[in-house]
Amino acid sequence: MVDYCNPSMAVASPSLAGGERKHWWLTNKKMVDRYVREARMLIATQDQSEIAAALGLLEAALAVAPRMEVALELKARCLLHLRRFKEVADMLQDYIPSLKIVSSDDSSSSASSDNSSTQLSRERVKLLSSSGDSLSGDEPAFRCFSVSDLRKKVMAGLCKNVEKEGQWRYSILGQACCHLGLMEEAMVLLQTGKRLATAAFRRESISLSDDIFSFNKFPRSGENLISNQPQTPPKTESESISHLLCHIKLLIRRKAAAIAALDAGLYAEAIRHFSKILDGRRGAPQGFLAECYVHRATAFQSAGRIAEAIADCNRALALETSCIDALTVRASLFEAIRCLPDSLHDLEHLKLLYNSILRDRKLPGPVWKRQSVQYREIPGKLCSLAAKIQQLKQRLAAGETGNVDYYALIGLRRGCSRSELERAHLLLTLKHKPDKSSSFIERCEFADEKDVDSVRDRAKMSSLLLYRLVQRGYTSVMSIILDEEAAEKQRKKAAAAVQHPAPPPPERVAMPVAVAVESKAFKTPPPSVFQGVFCRDIGVVGNLLAQAGFNRPIPVKYEALSC
Repeated sequence: MVDYCNPSMAVASPSLAGGERKHWWLTNKKMVDRYVREARMLIATQDQSEIAAALGLLEAALAVAPRMEVALELKARCLLHLRRFKEVADMLQDYIPSLKIVSSDDSSSSASSDNSSTQLSRERVKLLSSSGDSLSGDEPAFRCFSVSDLRKKVMAGLCKNVEKEGQWRYSILGQACCHLGLMEEAMVLLQTGKRLATAAFRRESISLSDDIFSFNKFPRSGENLISNQPQTPPKTESESISHLLCHIKLLIRRKAAAIAALDAGLYAEAIRHFSKILDGRRGAPQGFLAECYVHRATAFQSAGRIAEAIADCNRALALETSCIDALTVRASLFEAIRCLPDSLHDLEHLKLLYNSILRDRKLPGPVWKRQSVQYREIPGKLCSLAAKIQQLKQRLAAGETGNVDYYALIGLRRGCSRSELERAHLLLTLKHKPDKSSSFIERCEFADEKDVDSVRDRAKMSSLLLYRLVQRGYTSVMSIILDEEAAEKQRKKAAAAVQHPAPPPPERVAMPVAVAVESKAFKTPPPSVFQGVFCRDIGVVGNLLAQAGFNRPIPVKYEALSC
């Protein structure tokens, strides 16, 4: 086990004699070199535990020599190999372009004295001037510029002392920024590191073939291009960085196209571009996916697909619990379908988040994290949010709790048919089933693998709530459709009765006995006709029996003689 040096030796060293001080410095140098040498040997094994042990050795070496370039580089590479990207960003945050721009803007806005303002104006002139000369007196002090030009100027200033500070910072920090979702910063850093590495290689090269493009390196058209040896994946760092840079450019290009379509009002096109990013074969970083989910939720909301928009907000909040945009969009979606309790819950969560920002005097997350809101905007947003919460509470007190617009939730028009409802319900059920709620996690690259379980739990819970809301909507709309169908049947029956009325019954005339007996099977005479015919028939039968000498009694019910 390597013993760590005592930092108090550096304090006691000035009181020693010259020879002792030299001996102390040589002893520390030998110890630091030994730490670095052992760390290199451990890193070469590419084992996680060995690299973690190498990281401990490098921290001990940096405790003695904090500015040792080799130890800093090896430490950054160890953290990158261990997937501790946040620590890499914290270690090299001074080289992040967006953080550099924000810090320069804050310092320029907080300057109050004349000397500081003069110095900042000189720095601004030096940064914005294209030729490097100072501005003339006729030119204005303020000049319009683009963010890309400013980023180029900042990176050009950072690269002035690259030989002194080392080129490894840009490649390592660029890879860490990519895994953290800072795609624009990662692209700038990786391109800068690649350009500097190429320039350094050209300066150090002594062979002419290394500096020119030669066709001798490639096979001719007549030669066999197929080799029996299998192709090996890229092993060098430059090739892996080139592949990563291509992937970053593809994601940025698709995101830019989607946002442009969203701003132009082409919501279906924006949804298609964002779906290519979110449902692609190759995964994307956690922060970048959360941002894309929020943008696609906005496109779904504008297209009238409320359920899909709520599902995207749920995924964004599962990835980033403090995503202000996702909370704002989901609260507006719940208010649009008159689901006021859920909207009030999101607004209360947003209010707690704003209060914590004002209490801590900083935005949530690390310094290098991209934020959609600035700190100076928080008080105004908090006042408007409090008024909105009060308005929703008054609506809830007035009884607006049970009139949820389920038609807008499912995405149907009022008066839709049963087949349209069943089709829309089937699609929503298959898409937002709670069992499939965590499928998007497979395409997400997490900065910390410990967050996977918590993200899965949050996604499953929010998906279950949305699924229950869709089921309630289906039941409510189906009952309305059944009532409308029953009412429509009654209306059709009443209309048919009015159009084809029943004819009145014809008047009956007394007929002879033989004719009445024959027509008995076809027509139903009134009760009076029954009584007269019965009595006549009884009389005729009695006369015939008397003539034949029939003297036996015949049992007859008294009801039959009531005529």
